[in-house]
Order: sequence, then C-alpha cells, then structure tokens
Amino acid sequence: MRAAAVTAAASWSEEIAAEPGRAVLASIALLAAVLGAGWLVRAMNRRTRSLRAQVLTITLTGMALGTAAAVALAWLMVLDGGDLATVVSVLAITSVFAAGLVIVATAPLGRDVRHLEATVGRIEHGDRTARARIDRADELGHVGRALDQLNARLDELERERSTLEAERTEVLASISHDLRTPLAALRAAVEALADGVVDDTPRWYRSMQRDVEALGALVDDLFLLVRVESGRLDLAVTSIDLAEVADTALDALAPTAGAAGVGLTLDTAGRVGTQGDAAALGRVVRNLVDNAIRHAPAGSTVHVSVGVDPSGPWIRVVDEGPGFDAEFATRAFDRFTRADTSRTRDTGGAGLGLAIARGLVEAHGGEVWVEPPPGGRVAFSLPAEPTGAA
Repeated sequence: MRAAAVTAAASWSEEIAAEPGRAVLASIALLAAVLGAGWLVRAMNRRTRSLRAQVLTITLTGMALGTAAAVALAWLMVLDGGDLATVVSVLAITSVFAAGLVIVATAPLGRDVRHLEATVGRIEHGDRTARARIDRADELGHVGRALDQLNARLDELERERSTLEAERTEVLASISHDLRTPLAALRAAVEALADGVVDDTPRWYRSMQRDVEALGALVDDLFLLVRVESGRLDLAVTSIDLAEVADTALDALAPTAGAAGVGLTLDTAGRVGTQGDAAALGRVVRNLVDNAIRHAPAGSTVHVSVGVDPSGPWIRVVDEGPGFDAEFATRAFDRFTRADTSRTRDTGGAGLGLAIARGLVEAHGGEVWVEPPPGGRVAFSLPAEPTGAA
C-alpha cells in the first residue's frame, strides 16, 4: 500500500512537472477561489443573524473549495474522469454529513446566542434581574458571565443611587424644617419690631438672638458632619486624659442639666489615657450627655462612667429615661434621626448630635453603640493608648 502511494505521488509530480504553466495557472486559480470565497463568506456572515448558518456556510464553502481543487487536479491530468467523479461524489456525501454534524453540534450554540440576545434586550429595557447564566468555557460563555456581572453591578449602583436620592430628599426636607422654624420666628419678630407693636423690646431681641444662635448651631453642625463624613476632618491628636475630657464636658452642660432638673454624675477611677483630639472627643461626650438630658425625667440623674479595659478606654452615658426602643436603636446614629419625631425646638435639636458623635469616634478608630435598657445607655470605646504614651 505504501509503495502504491509513493507511485501515485510520483505520478502526480510527473504530471505537474510536465505542464508547469498549467500548474501555475491552476494554483493561481485555486488561490483566487480561496480568497474570493473567504471574502464572500465574510460579507455574507455580516448579514447573517444566525451563528449556526454562518458555521454551516463556512463548512459547505470548504467542501466547495475541495471540489474546485479536484477539478484543478483533473485539469492537470493528475486525476482522470473516473477519479474526478469519485472524488466529487465523496465530497458531496461528506458535505451532507458535515452539514448534519454542524446542525446538531451547533444547536446549543444557537440556543445560547438567542438566550444571550434576549437577556441583552431585557437589560436594555431596564430589567436589572436579567441574567444570561451561560455555562460555557468559550468566548460566548465569557461574554455571558461578563454581562451578568455588568448587570449585577448596574443593579447595585441603581440601588445605591435610589438610596442616596432618598437620603438627599430626607436631608433637604430635614434641613428645610429645621431652618424654617427659627427663620419664621425671626421674620415675625422683625415685622413686629418694624410695626412697633411690641411692649418688651429687649425680650424680643433676646428671642431673636436665640433664633440666630440656633441657626448658627445648625449650620456649624452640618459643616462639621460634612467634614467628618467626607474624611476631611483634621484631628489634633495628642495624649489626653479621657476622664478630664468627660469632666470638662459635664461642667459645660451643668446649666442645661440644671434647667431641666436633671443631675449629672461622673464615675472614674483616675486618669484614663488615650490618643485623640481633646476638643473632638469633648464634643462627643457633650452630644451624648446632652441627648441623655433631653430624655431624662425631671428629678433624675444622668450617670457618666469612664474606664479602661484591655481593648482600650471607654465612656458610658446612662440616663433614667425609658431608653431606646429596639427599632430606633438600629438607626439612632443616622443623620436627622430623632426618637421624638415631633421635631420641635422644645424637644430637641436637628437630630445631628449622635451622627456627629459617631463620626468623630470612628475618625479616632473607635466604636459607638446603643446598649439595651433599662434606661438610655450609649457608650463608645477608643483604641488602647500606645505603650509608653504619657
């Protein structure tokens, strides 16, 4: 058999060598046929929506080129008429089987492509739950997984945008409410003074001064909260005594507590050292204690404890009020959140105190939390003071 093959190859070579011009022309014609078929198939595939049809076209075009090669060999006298008919018959039968193989083998490909197309359509119409979930190891599978990740990310971003939009609306509404009250009072007072209908002018001026101070405090709190939440807060970190910081804060709030009929106590075993900004941490203690005073019954006491354990120093503020309910405790440190939703100046501020406290504590690397009743219990802890710090 091997000898016959060698003899056939030698015969082909002799035939081609005997007609070199015809061989060159046949080669050029075959090359032109390949290039032309390739261009034609590529042009057709650009207009064909089905991948299965494209693969089938490429397969049949390959068979047609095989037939053209057989005809060229017959022209070169390498194949006689009987051999050419046999080769063409074999190629025709092979084309039928190849077409059937392509149709069967590419069925999952066509199904996945149609599913991917449908998924893209759903995404275009805003369906962020659409997933292709194509389980393939080829490029189509990679595209499907990338599309699923993209849509999942878009869903996440839209949720974040909706949340931010809701927060923005709530913030604007809260700011508008808290600005409207003192501004309305100021407008009424100015109109009354301008009309000369007031009897006690100094009292009206004092009321206007309180309204101006309330506006200034709200603006200051908003500015501080923005700096805290944006990470642009500059802390003057030094070695401080947390017990002294708490004592100073209680001294500042003593008049407020006295006016509310609430007592203040401080429990500490001595110096509690930490690294931090004394002014910022003093603001934290004042906010927590001021919140406790607002919710403590008249005649009760707000207890402040300062201590340290192996994980670091801590401060706990406890009032004798009803404490936070379970639902409010989960959002007590959110902006503009108040246990009393009436939002009057008599029952509290703008709901920024605890949010500012949390931001300042977290800026120090600490943690603040609400403890379960009895009473209103809020505490925060800070990182342990570095060894050797004084």
